[in-house]
Amino acid sequence: MKLLSTFSAALVITLAVSACSRNNIEAVNLAIEGDKEKNSNIDAAISKYEQATNLDPTNHRILWKLTLAYWKKERWSDVAATCAKAERLAPKHANYFAYHGMALARQAEKGPTGWADAKGPLEEALKLDANLADAHFELAEVLLHLDDEAGALRSYHQAIETKPDQISFYGPLIDLYVRLGFLDEGEKVAREGLAFAAPGDKALFTVHSLLGDILDKKGKSGEAMEEYVKAKEACGKCTEPGQQIAFFNLGAAYASAQPPRKSEAMQQLQSFVKIVCKGAAAARYADQCSMSQQLATRLGGTLQ
Repeated sequence: MKLLSTFSAALVITLAVSACSRNNIEAVNLAIEGDKEKNSNIDAAISKYEQATNLDPTNHRILWKLTLAYWKKERWSDVAATCAKAERLAPKHANYFAYHGMALARQAEKGPTGWADAKGPLEEALKLDANLADAHFELAEVLLHLDDEAGALRSYHQAIETKPDQISFYGPLIDLYVRLGFLDEGEKVAREGLAFAAPGDKALFTVHSLLGDILDKKGKSGEAMEEYVKAKEACGKCTEPGQQIAFFNLGAAYASAQPPRKSEAMQQLQSFVKIVCKGAAAARYADQCSMSQQLATRLGGTLQ
């Protein structure tokens, strides 16, 4: 009787292990199917990855595939939840904490709260791997929203030190220095960024624009104009949100030149008024819209 009982128990264990093994294999196969779909049909890939994780919830590598798929769809709450599961299975993998924190930050952008929640996972990611440049940058953004300007400055610098050719990291640091009144520091960062920039980098618009603003504030109007010209060249037709300010910056610079470059100033200011001041962004740029009209009047012209 005892022998039969032992045999039955062993059989149950064997069957359980066998079922578990089958589930693991099927989960991997589903994940492979998801990999084939992710570039052409991300929703189908997500479905495959979700099925795979249901079959084998202990495979953190499949959870990582699911995390990246959710990220591509900007499903931030799902990214955060999936990373939380993966962290428990693989607590030494920094990327899970980094994406967890970044997803929480994306959620916080939509409301007044939540920034503090993003801080912990990002800090944990950087404890595990200090070379995660994106995590440094995201932590800087979080700290800035938490009114920790010193911490934000430090993290922005760490992001740049980790990946100095990522020109998009420079703009927020320059802007923070300008808002704090540290123009020399802001100028230094801008010039360092430009030294690393590759031709055609979209972030050049922001860096040139901010450097122009710094030089304007320092009374170096000629050098500022050169930067505004480069900013305008960097954004081309300047159709992306925020880029339309290039028309105003360049128009104001031409209007303030000695002697004023009237025709060029009027052309740029007219474009700014037409694109911005007569559209949905008028309230946001109310001061610049008013100043455009004042500059045009000073030049002896009118803006339609």
